[in-house]
Amino acid sequence: MISVSTQLFLVFSLLLVLPVVEAVEAGDAIALLLGVVLSITGICACLGVYARKRNGQM
Repeated sequence: MISVSTQLFLVFSLLLVLPVVEAVEAGDAIALLLGVVLSITGICACLGVYARKRNGQM
């Protein structure tokens, strides 16, 4: 499984490669990055809870 830091690096590198759209303001970019980070964190948290329940640790 890919680590979280590797996933974040891939997301940031993809954002740097994509052509810059002039209509996107700094606030939109910050909101997008925050949404991506929170989504990845939420998915990892849900997977952790699922793994603990499956192993009988909870």
